[in-house]
Amino acid sequence: MNGLYITSATAVGDSTVSLTFSDNTTQVVNVGEFIRRHPHPQYNKYLDSRKFRRFTIENGNIIWGKNWDLMFPIEQLHSGSLV
Repeated sequence: MNGLYITSATAVGDSTVSLTFSDNTTQVVNVGEFIRRHPHPQYNKYLDSRKFRRFTIENGNIIWGKNWDLMFPIEQLHSGSLV
């Protein structure tokens, strides 16, 4: 895998995740803030902490849902700012 990618992720709150990247940096990202600013039925279900914690890391990115319902550009996750 080339470039920047996520090596591990841990839920640290109801809608917050701590991410470790391939450059050995760590970023804490509040995904809930993004969902509240951009409500959509596909995203809203991840405000439920049980569903939020069911993320996986695939191809170096954190994703939610079987069909990649919710994911973010790696650069935004790395900066900690979801636009």
